[in-house]
Amino acid sequence: MFIRFVTTGGTIDKIYFDDLSQYEVGESQIQHILHEGLVDFDYAVEPLLHKDSLEMTDEDRQKLREFIANDSAERFVVTHGTDTMPDAATALEGLEGKTIVLTGALTPARFKQTDAMFNVGMAVAAAQVAPPGVYIAMSGQVFKAGSVRKNRERNRFEST
Repeated sequence: MFIRFVTTGGTIDKIYFDDLSQYEVGESQIQHILHEGLVDFDYAVEPLLHKDSLEMTDEDRQKLREFIANDSAERFVVTHGTDTMPDAATALEGLEGKTIVLTGALTPARFKQTDAMFNVGMAVAAAQVAPPGVYIAMSGQVFKAGSVRKNRERNRFEST
């Protein structure tokens, strides 16, 4: 089985700059996560965007959609910032024959305590077994696109 990983930025890739007391999107951590997870399947990583999801535009979501639509792979894991992840999932709906799972992290992957590795693992599992469609793997659950939201007060994803 082959999975194409598409990276777009978001908290999963953020770096904390102590001197500036701020976070910025850094180099994608997906290759490191897959290596640490000892994965044993065929995959490729495509760095498509490098943005905080609050900076994502409709044009960025269209670029992501066009990339996946024109790619020969059938299974995708997309790393994405959590704030607008449901919007991106909705923008990807309707791509025939593609299983697309979006995931990210509520804390950067570089942190000792992070949900990044678990979320990526959930996304990989979902991409392997889910039928074609668009999903979000966050908060220990897999949600169908269009039926999920980020609850900022509780810092988790939940069904709508």
